[in-house]
Amino acid sequence: MYIQRHIENAIVKASKMFGAVMVTGPRQVGKTTLLKNVTGNMTYVTLDDPILLQSAISESGTFFKDFPPPVFVDEIQYAPNLFPYIKMYIDKEKSKGQFFLSGSQQFQMMKNVSESLAGRIGILNLLGLSLREINGVEFNKPFLPSDEYFNERRNDLKETPYKDIWHIIHRGSMPELIANPDFDWQTYYAAYVKTYIERDVRELTQVGDEVKFLRFMTVIAASSGQLLNLASVSRDVGISPPTAERWLSILKASSIVYLLEPYHNNLTKRAIKTPKVYFLDTGLMAYLTRWPTPETLQTGAPGAFFESFVVAEIIKSYYNAGILEPPVYFYRDKEQNEIDLLIYENGTLYPIEIKKHADPEKSDIAAFAVLDKIPGIHRGPGGVVCMYDHLITLKGEDRAIPVNYL
Repeated sequence: MYIQRHIENAIVKASKMFGAVMVTGPRQVGKTTLLKNVTGNMTYVTLDDPILLQSAISESGTFFKDFPPPVFVDEIQYAPNLFPYIKMYIDKEKSKGQFFLSGSQQFQMMKNVSESLAGRIGILNLLGLSLREINGVEFNKPFLPSDEYFNERRNDLKETPYKDIWHIIHRGSMPELIANPDFDWQTYYAAYVKTYIERDVRELTQVGDEVKFLRFMTVIAASSGQLLNLASVSRDVGISPPTAERWLSILKASSIVYLLEPYHNNLTKRAIKTPKVYFLDTGLMAYLTRWPTPETLQTGAPGAFFESFVVAEIIKSYYNAGILEPPVYFYRDKEQNEIDLLIYENGTLYPIEIKKHADPEKSDIAAFAVLDKIPGIHRGPGGVVCMYDHLITLKGEDRAIPVNYL
């Protein structure tokens, strides 16, 4: 069963603008299935095939004579030496949509792409299924807490009961797990972590101690939603701070985690400069931090799970619209005033609080007033994303925003 992916429109649009289109993202989020669906009967080559990979590496000059464009090359990161030949073909033929590429390791790949294909390639990032995709919602605009957004969004809403949200948070966003409810969650994520460490991580860096890397992933998962403190993480895992920094860059390059940068401008001198770290798949986060069931997660888990889920959903809404750098930040100053999320759009800041409760109050949005005191900032409407089931005004233009409005 193919689940319609919202990023398809952005891929088609990019293929009309660029000679090549590349879809990156974590392992098993459905990049191959997605691109096969978009490219239809186009020639398909996977570099997971050792014979094809050998040909791509040793006979790269003639590879695209054997597989002439338009062509879909899967797992392109294994043969970065193909990039110059892709460039030569695009420059010679000057036609669009000739190469569709996918890969799960942005680390080396992005370096090769930026050197070889600058201005010739459209890059998109695919994450796991969004709540919209799981619910079969067609609405596909980036989240913004504005009147215009809510007026459009309410025309295509699917009610998601409180209990179901926690089931989705626990199960995670991997298409295979969503499409196969009978698949064992524990077995799936155990295999996922093993494959990720043994294949992607080994190829990206010389991780000497795989047990420690797993411990590192677990400590970062337990820190989701918090300010990044690599000194503390490195102490907990028993590695040096430079190693912790290198390992974090691997998780970031693999789109396992997202670093949410703090908002500051020249006038916000008291704003802190440390990013917050978020796991992008709450199922993987629950597996690593040992929450075995949706029920234990719902009753005992910290708000960081709901917050991580909401932040990931908002990021997906931007990625799926083809926006590679979502305009999202957070705010915290030295007086401990904090706003979970700020969306910066057209010179306006839209503040968002994230609360896992179902009884939103005006006090949830009290910190928004801090923005009104900063010169030069134009604040738009905001709200608190929560488990309440109605979109209602809390104060002024700020609302209680049900999670199914994301």
